[in-house]
Amino acid sequence: MIDNATLMIAIAFSSGALMLTLVLSWLNARRDGYLISWAAGMAFVVIALAALGLRNGRYDLWVQLGPFVALISGMALIHVGTRQFRIGRVRPLPLALLWVATMLATGLPFLFGLSGIGTIALNLSCAAYMILAGYQYWAGRAEAPLPLVSGAFLFVLTGVSFLACAVLLAMDGRVVLTMPPNNWAEQFNSIMAIVGLTGIGALSLTLSQSRATRRHRLEAQTDSLTGLLNRRALFDRFGKAELPVGTAVLMFDIDHFKQINDRQGHAAGDAVIQHFALVLRRNLQEDDSIARIGGEEFCAVLQPMAVDRAKAIAERIRTDFEQATIRLVSESVRATVSVGVATGGVDESFSSILHRADAALYRAKDTGRNRVTSAPLRLIA
Repeated sequence: MIDNATLMIAIAFSSGALMLTLVLSWLNARRDGYLISWAAGMAFVVIALAALGLRNGRYDLWVQLGPFVALISGMALIHVGTRQFRIGRVRPLPLALLWVATMLATGLPFLFGLSGIGTIALNLSCAAYMILAGYQYWAGRAEAPLPLVSGAFLFVLTGVSFLACAVLLAMDGRVVLTMPPNNWAEQFNSIMAIVGLTGIGALSLTLSQSRATRRHRLEAQTDSLTGLLNRRALFDRFGKAELPVGTAVLMFDIDHFKQINDRQGHAAGDAVIQHFALVLRRNLQEDDSIARIGGEEFCAVLQPMAVDRAKAIAERIRTDFEQATIRLVSESVRATVSVGVATGGVDESFSSILHRADAALYRAKDTGRNRVTSAPLRLIA
């Protein structure tokens, strides 16, 4: 039979290496709070398992309480990290109450000398935290199905190994233990802790790197002021695409924007741009593509439609923006926008439609601004 103390030390070493890796990852991405939660959880697990591995067969009160408090705290923090990974910020009060409940359920029996019941409660608490962590990965599996489902499976299997320990102890029926349990479930639990925690850690680091890569790609394609697509992203999306006939392209230019910046400051200019982005989102569909392609220039690519309908949408946006009062700290700003509209012809490229919409925009500006002008239909391919 495998020496359980040796397995405990092995788990402590593997968990310690994983903890250091998580800390280093967090130092490179401090916005990812789940990494430091996992690292802190692993630190408590290392402390607990190292103490259990070095207890030399003792099972008195202090050997029980110290490592078990650390183990439950570590499992709780790992669960917190999985929630942070899936949903971002977490509400601390319910999680703190759950931790207090598991600590009381485990600690009180030990304090009253009922070490068998306390050990059962310990295993049930760890099982609950592992299964709850597995649920978080399962619930978020749409982001990365294979690694998250694999992680959920490892979490649940590790939880089942703790549950098996609790069931065997309950079947044994001893309310007081004078030595650490030693049965097949304990061996299975130790092996699963090595395989499960190491595998979960590797998957979690992979998921973190994958999410960081996607975030950097998104940031490279997003306008930081408005959250809309930027010019690069717009051309990446449509530059080489075969667009259906009738694809509508709307070009917008906020009127006299330089005067707003000069007279009322760049903060006012930023507020105007942000409000116009809000107007665009409010008046367009989710599957429409909206981009800020210059300082005060915007572009929207809509689904195929008649040019009159595209003009009606542009007019609605123009009116909405004209009627808005943009409030600043000590004053308010009003602005208008000129719009050029074009719809795609047969085999017409995005660049060609954009060029015609841009020409229509300049006609709108040349004829008085604050109006919508459409480009002539392109009849010849």
